[in-house]
Amino acid sequence: MAELSGLYTYSSALGDSESDAGTFRVDIHPAGPTFQWSDGMFRLHGYRRGEVVPTKELVFAHKHPDDRDRCEEIVEQVSATGGFFCMYHRMVDARGRTHRVVTSGEAVLGPDGSVTALEGVMVDLSRTLQRETEQTARDAVAGAMATRTVIDQARGILMGQLKLGSDDAFQLLVSTSSHRNVKLVAVAAELVQLANSPEARIYLDRAVRAIQLHGQPDHAGGRRAG
Repeated sequence: MAELSGLYTYSSALGDSESDAGTFRVDIHPAGPTFQWSDGMFRLHGYRRGEVVPTKELVFAHKHPDDRDRCEEIVEQVSATGGFFCMYHRMVDARGRTHRVVTSGEAVLGPDGSVTALEGVMVDLSRTLQRETEQTARDAVAGAMATRTVIDQARGILMGQLKLGSDDAFQLLVSTSSHRNVKLVAVAAELVQLANSPEARIYLDRAVRAIQLHGQPDHAGGRRAG
């Protein structure tokens, strides 16, 4: 399998040598294609070398049913006309696990210009996509926590400046947000920034009074419009 040495190097550079990528070569003969797989290709499909013999039927049996026809069309076209190919699809391994993979490669032409082989690499994107999904979720949680922190800080400022309870201070922020038609966190962030900036703190009292105008607890525990 010396003809695959370059692709093996490419495969190793792409990811975990135990599971993330594999290389292949398909030699096209009149009697039918023959397949050569790297160890990575066997692992991706859920096998160890020697457990199965790669065939066209085996390859397409592992394609997700919803992606199989499209993959067959691409392979047939490249086998007939040559060129490069790249397809993103799902592959179901021998254990029934679905992998999201990208398969790319090119046709090898003979002296007469006809396609004699296909060489390529399959890369499993599942773990990368999972990491990205998890990171997105972590970022969303962090963003939510940061938003809550800013709002809590602004509420504390109002509680201290106006001698209010926590709920009344929060309602003032909500009323100001509604009155100005801006997000609650934006109102809170402005107030916190004024409180934390020595140069701007002179305007803090004015900002607090402006917020107070949009709704202030009355003595009966209700609200009156400012």
